Amino acid sequence: MYSKSLIAGVFTLAATSSFAASSCGKVEIADMNWNSASFMANVDKFILDHGYDCDAELVPGDTMPTSTSMIEKGQPDIAPEMWTNAVSELIERGVKEKRLSIAGKSLSDGGEEGFWVPKYMVDKDPSLATIQGIIKHAKEFPNPENSAISAFYGCPAGWGCQISGGNLFTALNLKEAGFELIDPGSAAGLSGSLSRAYERQQPWFGYYWAPTAILGKYPMVKVDFGSGVDKEHYMKCISNNSCLDPKVTMYPPSPVYSITTTEFEKRAPQAYAYTVNRSFTNAQMNTLLAWMEDNQADGEYAAENFMLNHEEIWSKWVSNDVKAKLDKAIDNL
Repeated sequence: MYSKSLIAGVFTLAATSSFAASSCGKVEIADMNWNSASFMANVDKFILDHGYDCDAELVPGDTMPTSTSMIEKGQPDIAPEMWTNAVSELIERGVKEKRLSIAGKSLSDGGEEGFWVPKYMVDKDPSLATIQGIIKHAKEFPNPENSAISAFYGCPAGWGCQISGGNLFTALNLKEAGFELIDPGSAAGLSGSLSRAYERQQPWFGYYWAPTAILGKYPMVKVDFGSGVDKEHYMKCISNNSCLDPKVTMYPPSPVYSITTTEFEKRAPQAYAYTVNRSFTNAQMNTLLAWMEDNQADGEYAAENFMLNHEEIWSKWVSNDVKAKLDKAIDNL
């Protein structure tokens, strides 16, 4: 016969274990409307569901409405890829009021912007990795519509980077060097100009950002302005349409974090710790986005492919016990 105290202890242990397994509960994850964020949301769903026994659900999201909803309504629980420059005041208020928690860096390098040239050009002439080299060899970048003018491909009209790119074009005296600032018309127009040049091994010089699929497909070199980063001047002048005296500065990295509600951090500390650890380099994300584009994959399919084929990345984010659970789930894909 078992003693009453032993039986009570067994029931207590079972109840405690059951609570620990279910304490993560329902988790809402913002599925943002761009590929890297949607991919990351689906990776989080898979890992939280199968590794931490959460009941994870994806909900549509976007930068401003998601951050506002997290502060005012406590929903969703997680925004996997928040470009915080765009909502810095909101995020700071949410943290100060103890409604939001800043977890890990979604992109360890931060969002990256710059002026770029194809790697094959730099391989032939290393000076083209610098703005001085670009200016010196301006005639090597002919405008397709007028070879007497050099071409610099800027940001599409209406984008924030149109302002910063235009101000840096002025600060670098590129017009005086013979360049024309070309509006590509759209993201497709900009990427199309780069991909056409690359496929034909032709010159190209222009603005681009990372992580993006195209930089995963086509190795590019970011041009060094020789100035370093003056973040204060960038924020106060370069990024503003009213900048009257733009000075040369490299683009500062854009902080990209995973943001959660403070309630989620308290309710599910182990799952929250995962969001602190989960991070991609831009090089990794560029490659993953290129795979998504080549395979016309949505976020869910890309996440499954990632879990199947990139254990060397995701296994570093979790404990051995959680990894064992994820391995079983992957075997069932």
